[in-house]
Formats: sequence, C-alpha cells, structure tokens
Amino acid sequence: MERRFKLANRSVSTPATSSSVNLRCPECHQIGTFELLRNTHDVVVQSRGTFQGNLWVGYRVCPNTSCNLLVFVAFHQVTQPSGSEAKLLVSYPAERIDFDAARIPAKIVNALEEAITCHAHDCHTAAAIMIRKTLEELCHDQNASGNRLIDQIKDLKTKVIIPTGLLDGIDNLRLLGNDAAHIELKDFDQIGAEEVEVGILFTKELLKAVYQSSLIAERLGALKK
Repeated sequence: MERRFKLANRSVSTPATSSSVNLRCPECHQIGTFELLRNTHDVVVQSRGTFQGNLWVGYRVCPNTSCNLLVFVAFHQVTQPSGSEAKLLVSYPAERIDFDAARIPAKIVNALEEAITCHAHDCHTAAAIMIRKTLEELCHDQNASGNRLIDQIKDLKTKVIIPTGLLDGIDNLRLLGNDAAHIELKDFDQIGAEEVEVGILFTKELLKAVYQSSLIAERLGALKK
C-alpha cells in the first residue's frame, strides 16, 4: 500500500518497504549497513528533471549501538539479478575519509580535517589547497628551512625518516595545491574527487610515517616483562 501526494509537479509516494544503505558513518567512522529508522518511511519522487526514474529520500541509522547517528540519504533503486539495491547519491552528514590524529600537532590536524571536510562536500579545489596547507604546516612543525615550499620540502627530506616511496611523492602534494590555486598551472589534468582522495590518503601515510611510526613498537615494548 502506498500513499500518494503532489510535490513540485512530481508524483510522490511513501513505500511500505525500503532498501538499506551501505556507507561509512561520519561520526564513528565504521563501515556498516544503515537500516531505515524505525516508525518512518522513505519518500519516493518520480522525477521529470535531472534524475531519471525514482529518487528515494529518507533517514537511516548507524548500526553501531554506541553511535546510532541519524543520517539523511538520497538514493536510486537499482535492479540487480540478486534483487533491488540502493545506489547512494548523497548523505548528510556527509561520508568522510577516516583519519587517526594521534600524536599529530593540532595545526596539522586542523588543516587535514578541513581538507577531508571539503572533499566530503565535493569542494575539490578547496580540498587540494588545504592539502597543500597541511604540507606547509608539516614543514613548519619540523623546522624545514626555505623561503618557498619546494625548498622547505627538500630540507624536510633531510630532517625526518620517511620511506622512499613517500619521499618520491611529497612534491606531488605541492603540485596538486598549486594547480588548485593557480589557473595557469596544469601538472594535473583536473582537480577532482579522485585526485583529492589520493592526495588525502597520501598525506595520511606521510603524517603516520613522521608522527606515528613508533606507536606499534611502543605498544609491543609495553607488553614485555
């Protein structure tokens, strides 16, 4: 049984059953299957505009019982051989890349958190600029000398122990930020979701190498008699 009404020249209904949605919780950062909030219904909009087919909107709740964050979602129903599945279009609060800030200085954490927030809301240019800001804060915290960031990066490589694979990629973070801030620079074809996501993941590994590499060793040492 469905209840129907009119909204902005679109046919709208509230279905009896709805799909679960898989996503990473913006609050507890756990990946899980978010179910429909009890005693609520989704709204299905038969769109005539940008979206073709039905657009489903409603609320889902985090399955982590110590979290139970309420998330608003919009998705399409996609028919698969195994049955109907939800293709998530947007969620709010937005899904975020997880980040362990242990032992990392506050200014560096704040810069990367802002980059992650911008990425979550599809503000890719702003996210790339904040990735560069994170790198600048890292160089400042490690007392890397030089008037330009490129010179500070060279000096940084002499001050901290970083795996070779990460050393080779540090300058690409600078170039990513340059491209985002300056129209005339085109080291990257575009500054989009994938470029920013890889930049954030690389930055996380870089910070882990500089500030967190000894954490596991210390935990192991603490277990000794």
